[in-house]
Amino acid sequence: MQLSIVVPVYRSARCLPELARRVQQEVGAHFDSYELILVNDGSPDESWEVIVQLTREHDFVTGVNLRRNVGQDNAIMAGLNVASGEVTVVMDDDLQHDPSDIFTLYHRLQDGFDVVYAHFGRKRQALWKNLGSWFNDRFAMMVLGKPKDIYMSPYKALRREVVDEIIKYGGPYPYVDGLIFTVTSNITDVTATHHARFAGKGNYNLVKSIGVWLKLATGFSVIPLRMVTLLGGIISLFSFLLAFYFVLETLVLKREPSGWPSMIVAVLFIGGVQLIGIGAVGEYIGRIFMTQNQRPQFTIKAIQRRLESRGTMQAPAAGAAVGSTRGTWQGFARERDE
Repeated sequence: MQLSIVVPVYRSARCLPELARRVQQEVGAHFDSYELILVNDGSPDESWEVIVQLTREHDFVTGVNLRRNVGQDNAIMAGLNVASGEVTVVMDDDLQHDPSDIFTLYHRLQDGFDVVYAHFGRKRQALWKNLGSWFNDRFAMMVLGKPKDIYMSPYKALRREVVDEIIKYGGPYPYVDGLIFTVTSNITDVTATHHARFAGKGNYNLVKSIGVWLKLATGFSVIPLRMVTLLGGIISLFSFLLAFYFVLETLVLKREPSGWPSMIVAVLFIGGVQLIGIGAVGEYIGRIFMTQNQRPQFTIKAIQRRLESRGTMQAPAAGAAVGSTRGTWQGFARERDE
């Protein structure tokens, strides 16, 4: 198999037929063997029904149905576990990522790189999302050692060897871009065009975006704890200087410092900092607990594909339990098309 395209799907039923058509048109013109893996991440709309229909219409479409909503990165991990291509492309389901850029990513990968990101000059999304992307990019430079000129895009191409290393990660909170930078530094990007969403509304809000940032912050560094420690040190120094000033005011100026308001403000401020520190420690402890508790990344309910033309995997019966602590399946053989 030359190419696998992994697409996490959530509330995108109207986008999927056009996505499959565009992939067939653009990718089929350049590749002899390829697969489009649509991972239904517990979508509440009719996305899975549409995926099943697409598998009946197209022999290159594979549907993966998860038992519950697990989040974008976890759904991508499910798709990577199913993918069999020598190169795997990860893209969104709403056609903001143009399938015509897949060949550009693939061609650049042949220059010897392990991973190629699509770099968007202008993103057609809300301003707060652009600001969040900028902040996350700068934080990744500090945490992951990401080069400044590399943009971490959700649209990317990875070599088989990189995929094999990424799916070894068994924790319940995967962050795919972070895992990529821990596996390899042989990364580049190419220019691509970011389009408006084909249909429907975006699924990411501020809370989900903060959750993604927390995966990066707590999964690959102890920087939040160090920031709290530094803040505590600064406050302690400020408190010492303030106490020294009050002593001088009492001894030299012969007046006692007054002001209940200032004291209350100081107490509340220090209390707030303490709660932040406890929260940061709790976040780490909570993630350690969930990892030790062997919470699965995902569980696969069904895999749908046209077996008569692509017998690479037997689809489990409807309702079959498929999964382990890493989220892979049990009892179903997986073969790669060479």
